[in-house]
Amino acid sequence: MGFYQRLNLATETERQALINTGMIRRSLQGEIELQDYVNFLSQAYHHVKHTAPLLMAVGSRLPDSKEWLRTAVAEYIEEEIGHQEWILNDIARCGFDKEAVRNSKPNFETEVMVSYAYDLVNRINPVGFFGMVLVLEGTSVNLADMAADKIKQALNLPEQAFSYLRSHGSIDQEHIQFLESLLDKFDSRDEQTLIIHSAKAFYRLYRGVFESIEHQSSTMIKKAS
Repeated sequence: MGFYQRLNLATETERQALINTGMIRRSLQGEIELQDYVNFLSQAYHHVKHTAPLLMAVGSRLPDSKEWLRTAVAEYIEEEIGHQEWILNDIARCGFDKEAVRNSKPNFETEVMVSYAYDLVNRINPVGFFGMVLVLEGTSVNLADMAADKIKQALNLPEQAFSYLRSHGSIDQEHIQFLESLLDKFDSRDEQTLIIHSAKAFYRLYRGVFESIEHQSSTMIKKAS
C-alpha cells in the first residue's frame, strides 16, 4: 500500500466529521439558501487567494534534496493561480457584490486555517502543506459536482455561477492523480507522520470553516446594487 492510501485511511475519521457538518449535508440535499452559498464562496475566496502564495513559500523553503518536489510545486502553482477571481465572478453571477467580498474580512475560523498553513510552512516543515492539499482537493473532487447540481437546482442559478465548484469536481481528477503520485514519493517516516498530522488538523480546521458559515449573519454579504 502506498503512502497516499495509508494517508487516506489514517484520516478517514476526520474526513467523515467534515462531510457530516450541517452545511455540507444540506448542500448535498439541496436544502440551502442563496445566502449560504454566497457565504461559502466568500470564505472560499479568503483561503483560495492564499494558495499560490503558500505554494510559492513551500517551493522557496525546500532543500536541494527536494528539487523534484519544487518542480512539482511550480507546476501546481500554474494550475492554481487566479482561482480566487473565479470565485468572485461566481458571487457576482449570484447577484452579489464581489468587490464587497474582496474587501471583506474572513471568518475567524478561515483566518485560523490560513494562519496555521503559513505557520506550518514557515516554522515547522513545508512538506506539511500537502496535508492541506489532500483535504481541499480530496474533499472537493468527491463532493463538488454533486453539491453544484443540487444547489443549482434548488436556487435556479445559471451554470456560470459554479465555475469554482465545477473546477474542483470530477474534472479535477487529474489533480488527485498528481497528488497521489507525489505523496507516494515521500519515503521518510518523519515526513509521512507530519503529513498525516497536518491532514488531520486541516480536516478539523476546514470543518470549523463550514460550521462558522452555519452561524454567519444572513446579511453578511450584500447584493449588488
